[in-house]
Parts: sequence; C-alpha cells; structure tokens
Amino acid sequence: MEKVTVIGGGLAGCEAAWQLAEAGFPVRLVEMKPVQYTPAHHYAGLAELVCSNSLKADRLNSAAGLLKAEMTKFGSLVMQCARKSAVAAGGALAVNRTQFSDLVTKAIRCHKNITLETAVAEKIPDTPAVIATGPLTEGKLAEAIEQRCGTRLSFFDAAAPIVSFDSLDPEKVFFAARYGRGDADYINCPMNREEYQAFYEALVTAERAELHECDKEAFRVYEGCMPIEVLASRGEDTMRFGPLKPVGLTDPRTGHRPWAVVQLRREDQKGTMYNLVGFQTNLRFPEQKRVFSMIPGLEHAEFHRFGVMHRNSFLDSPRLLNADYSFRGAAHLYFAGQMTGVEGYIESAASGILAGRNLARKLQGKSPLILPRETMMGALAAYISSSPAKDFQPMGCNMGILPELPGRIKGKQEKYQAYADRAVAALEVYLQELETE
Repeated sequence: MEKVTVIGGGLAGCEAAWQLAEAGFPVRLVEMKPVQYTPAHHYAGLAELVCSNSLKADRLNSAAGLLKAEMTKFGSLVMQCARKSAVAAGGALAVNRTQFSDLVTKAIRCHKNITLETAVAEKIPDTPAVIATGPLTEGKLAEAIEQRCGTRLSFFDAAAPIVSFDSLDPEKVFFAARYGRGDADYINCPMNREEYQAFYEALVTAERAELHECDKEAFRVYEGCMPIEVLASRGEDTMRFGPLKPVGLTDPRTGHRPWAVVQLRREDQKGTMYNLVGFQTNLRFPEQKRVFSMIPGLEHAEFHRFGVMHRNSFLDSPRLLNADYSFRGAAHLYFAGQMTGVEGYIESAASGILAGRNLARKLQGKSPLILPRETMMGALAAYISSSPAKDFQPMGCNMGILPELPGRIKGKQEKYQAYADRAVAALEVYLQELETE
C-alpha cells in the first residue's frame, strides 16, 4: 500500500494517522517536538492539551456530547485515551493532561503501521498527506502553505492560569456543580457585590503584556476564547453573564445565590491543581498575581502557570477545502485541525478522523465520507467548506449549525435531545449504507 505522511502530532494529526493506519496504510507521522516547540506547548508527548484539560460536556443532548458520541462510532483514538485518563469534572469530560498525552503517544508508537518521526517539516509533501500542524504553524512550512493557499487569516487565543489546591482558602470556597449536576467537582469562589466591583475595577485597569509589532496590526480576539480583561472591558456586568455567572449555585455560608462566582476546574486526577474557568488572559504575570488574588479564596494562591496569549492562524477554508477536508486542486492533500477553522480540541480531533478516513478512501478508490448535515461532524465539515461569511471565523461545535428541526419543540433540553436523537439516527443510517458498498 502507498505510504502516507501526516504532519503534526496534535489531536487532529494523531487521529488522522490512526484512521489511515487502521485502514492498513503505512503512515509516517512527523512531529517537531521535542526538537522545536511552539510558544504554547511544553510537553514532549503527542496530543498535548494546552488551554484546558476539559473536552467539554459529556451529555448526549449537548453539542460536545453529541460530537464525542459520533467520534466514538469511528473508533476515535482520542476518545479511547480520554476515557482512560478522565478526572472528575461534573457533567464534562476532563482528563489528566499528562496521562492523556502519554496514552496517545504510546498507542501511536505501538501501532505496527505508524512510524513516528521527530523532525521540523519544511514543505508540503508531493505524496499523499494530511497537514495538521495546528494554529501556530510557522517557518518554511507556513510559507509553503501560504504559497499554496494564499493569504491566511489570524486571530489571538489565550490560556487560563492554574493554581495549587493546597493554597486555596477552604473557608471561602465551596465545592458544587451548577444545578447540582455531577458530583460537586468544581471549586466555587463566591463574590458579593462589593467584592465583584473591586475585582472588576482592578481587572479593567491592569497592565497587559505588550504585543509584538507584527501582531498588533493583525490583532483580533476570537470570541470563543476571549481574554477575561477584554470581556470585562465590554461592560461592568459582562462577566456576570459569562464565566462568572452565579446561576445554579448557592453559597452554603449564606444560603443564597452569590452576586458572581469564579469556578475552578480540576487539572489532575489527584486534585492538586485547578484552572480558573474562563480566565484566559494577556495580563502581565505580576498583574495576574495581584488581580486574581482578589478573588475570594485565592488571596494566597500559588500559581503553577500564569495565563498566556498567542497568535493562531487558520485557512480561508470555504475557498480552499472540500467537505471531506481535501484541498481543492490537489488530489491527495488534506488538512485537519484548528488550521481548517474548527475551534476546540474535540472538533480538531473530529476533523482529523474525517481527513484520515477520507484520504484512505481516496487511495482505495472509494467515494469520500460526506456525513449528513444533521450530524455534528457533518455540520462542522459543511461549515468550514461552505460558510458564506466574507469574514470567515473559526467555529466550535454547537446546535446552531445543525439544520432546523421540522417541528417546534418547547424547552431547550428537549430541543437539544431531539437534535441529538436525529443526528444519531442519521449517522446510523449512513453507516449502514456504507457497509453495503
């Protein structure tokens, strides 16, 4: 069988390599770590999670839960490893990041059809390939992609701080999940109105890190991963309707709902580290320590990692890619991951599944997998390949990109369940039809 190259050892690249290898193709997976790291990556293993350890909601009647269910149907390597490395996180699927990476790395290294090569790729292969080098692609490969694809777009992404559990004040925080879902896996830092007001004033006036001159002109914050200080600058109560919303929570000390709540999510299985949910930031490190220590319970917090901000790039995919993630004009070239315009870990992994599976089918002389629009994977593929927006922006999984239901359904959860049931049924029919090929 013809050898295939996959460039990039993130979630998308690993999924693409896995799908190709499982189809019987010899795969050369090229990953630059540990020879070279991006500004956001630090661990030598494959499939490194950077911004969060959460793979989002796990309920089928949620967009993320539906997407994960569909990925599982395709034998997702990411889902297999995520289940094995899961940590408690209420209704979400969160993982021990190190264990997750190690599991993916071991699976890739042990597969008889995959050769893992440590090198910095500098060009697009002339042979069948999947490019999944992520939103921080730089150097000669980035130049080669630009030459092949034209101008690339860019935005800025940010990561949240991580604090030590032992450094939190247990008298001021409490464990609870919103609306009592899960097993009270989140740590909640309640604020009264005066505390919130003081925190808001300090946050919006705090000093931010300086951007490089080449980044200033292109500066454009992605709405789905916005720095907390940028969100706060949009209005005094904006945070209270976003990551600091208090709905569904009751402070056991007062018996009432707080004015605002900062939530912390577990980073590891032992519960020694927690990240500040929604607190992606570009504040200077001393400012992060000063301002975030104003949060009740974090007055003496030990920061294992401060928040960082970095530039992400993505393709003008509606102009360049087909719904099977193939590049228009190059028969055996596919792209996958965040550089295609899907936003999020599981979304990137899902795109890698389809890119790898479709390249395999291409080489086998079969028709591409174009999943029904009613499925989340199909809807995401359709979005990145046919979005009519002139100003194309990355998109994460959400029920809004699915076709409308034929009848009106009252109740958000009931409506989402109907979307999920329809998607599951559509995928089952589609897979059954594939078996008859």
